[in-house]
Amino acid sequence: MKAKVAIVQEAGAEFTMKEVNISEPSAHEILIKVVATGLCHTDVAVKNGDLPTNYPVVLGHEGAGVVEKVGSHVHDIQKGDHVVLSYGSCGNCRPCQEGDPAYCEDFNPLNFMNERQGGSDPVFDSGEEQLNGAFFQQSSFGTYALAHHRNVVKISKEVDLKLMGPLGCGIQTGAGTVMNTLNPNPGSSLAVFGVGSVGLSAIMAAKNAGCAQILAVDINPDRLQLAKKLGATHTVNSEKADDPVEAIMKIVPHGLDYGVEASGVKEVAEMAFNALAQRGTLAVVGAPPGGTDYAFDANDLILSGRKVIGVVEGDAIVKVYIPRLIELFEQGRFPFDKLVSFYPFEDINKALHDMHDGKVIKPILTM
Repeated sequence: MKAKVAIVQEAGAEFTMKEVNISEPSAHEILIKVVATGLCHTDVAVKNGDLPTNYPVVLGHEGAGVVEKVGSHVHDIQKGDHVVLSYGSCGNCRPCQEGDPAYCEDFNPLNFMNERQGGSDPVFDSGEEQLNGAFFQQSSFGTYALAHHRNVVKISKEVDLKLMGPLGCGIQTGAGTVMNTLNPNPGSSLAVFGVGSVGLSAIMAAKNAGCAQILAVDINPDRLQLAKKLGATHTVNSEKADDPVEAIMKIVPHGLDYGVEASGVKEVAEMAFNALAQRGTLAVVGAPPGGTDYAFDANDLILSGRKVIGVVEGDAIVKVYIPRLIELFEQGRFPFDKLVSFYPFEDINKALHDMHDGKVIKPILTM
């Protein structure tokens, strides 16, 4: 079968379009006709060479589409089903067996290094070069994608399918960090540092969790205004404040019960730590360039009982969590459609530049 895909030839290169052959699904795989795919900062970081992969590569890891074919061992998903694609996991290692697939011991090869989980043959055949195409077990920057059964989530046909792809990574990362990882007590305080698509999803989740003080911290006034509409009770423009930590303490005098660091900026992460209350918890989800070190005074950490934890994919078990987010969306309690802008697939480079320039929050490419 032919698929039109967007290829990154080398780190820093623009996306180029090409028609290639896509492999048939193996026993545990599913072939999906892609309807739309979200463009995530992880795609951008990999494209730029800040996170690892093997080039040339077909990226894309927030796919949504209609099932075209299923492998012989796939029995609960059928042709015609509507699905969202998420991250890959092996299912066999200790974290997977203990219910933490986001920390799969094979996360790097299965998601970043294009190791096809369902077989050894290349996913794509370009006829000219070795093209890597199992990014997050989907490589959904294409009109068709091949995914493993473990990272395919069947969803209701009643919702707008082209909107659903970002639930597979960015949206579930922000929301899950609050709902699954931090699980804040009702009435507690929580601040989100960096209110892009991940941070704004965390804001909406904090509102659903019953936090009393929900702070949005950013330098973009338009994003801060949107955060207020989505559930933030207070905003802090950290560029305009003389001392952002002091500005936060004026709102929550004893410090924050919870913080979500979604910016990937060293100085912001350290600011977030310093704004925590005694026994406060900071969840770090923003991905900085490799080799970035965050510095916290060891005695401040020990004597305050503060906790700093890393979070991958919102600690989500995708086949359970994504349908829950869709249910909240249908109830009007999780309006993540306020974050998205649609682009034709052929305009992928324009979508990337608009996201980089802050013109859009979450681009979705429609096939």
